[in-house]
Amino acid sequence: MSGKSPTSPEGERIAKVLARAGVASRREAERLITEGRVSVNGKRIERAALNVTDRDRITVDGREIGAPEPVRLWLYHKPAGLVTTTKDEQGRPTVFDELPEGMPRVMSVGRLDLNSEGLLLLTNDGAVKRRLELPATGWTRRYRARVKGRPTEDTLAPIRAGLTLEGERFQPMTVRIDRQTGANAWLTISLQEGRNREVRRALEAVGLPVNRLIRVSYGPFQLGELKPGAVEEVKPRILRDQLGLAPEAAGAPEKSVKPARARRRSAPPRRGNGGNGGRGSGRT
Repeated sequence: MSGKSPTSPEGERIAKVLARAGVASRREAERLITEGRVSVNGKRIERAALNVTDRDRITVDGREIGAPEPVRLWLYHKPAGLVTTTKDEQGRPTVFDELPEGMPRVMSVGRLDLNSEGLLLLTNDGAVKRRLELPATGWTRRYRARVKGRPTEDTLAPIRAGLTLEGERFQPMTVRIDRQTGANAWLTISLQEGRNREVRRALEAVGLPVNRLIRVSYGPFQLGELKPGAVEEVKPRILRDQLGLAPEAAGAPEKSVKPARARRRSAPPRRGNGGNGGRGSGRT
């Protein structure tokens, strides 16, 4: 087995290899390892501090993983009413139940909560998922929010300055008043982190409860005219340019994916996001 020492310069950490192969996110891969579900060269391992190379035979639940596939990324227009998890303890439909036929196993980049809608990025590569979620990437998430009330520039000043709620510090957000329509107003909000329900919590803190929230962009990727429930793959050239990937890292799409049809609420969970959460999760 390669990587006899955690400090061995040869190879890569096994959790990273599993993530790159699209098996799970790195965090989820570490959980699979501690549960004894991963074997290397026929021997079950129970620690993630192990380096492997392409000479090692790696299996998960008895199935051998293949070579890492080219990195792929999709734009998905998440409708309201879906949860962004593999399974839901309450039996609610998930994003992964509703994806169109022809999609490979994918993970979500961050999350959108049950009642939020709009752009959700999906990828087959756990390392890319982690990279795009890190606050250090500094990519701007932009939302349109419909709030109850009549916001003024003074109302929004605390959000622009940066709030502290229940001991948690929120970075300053950019907020613009778009229009007032009766008892509601539409706002455009931009931020560079993805804390749990951050936009909703910030607006509620200044007396503006949110009754609709749509993510319209994530970094350079735009929701555009993508219809609810539809999926569109990012072209490899654009993906390489935006993520700074090597030419061989992002290949041509395997085949086109048809837009999702009506929800299949009875369908069993098929794919997961590796259960990410907490800071950087993008559940807004």
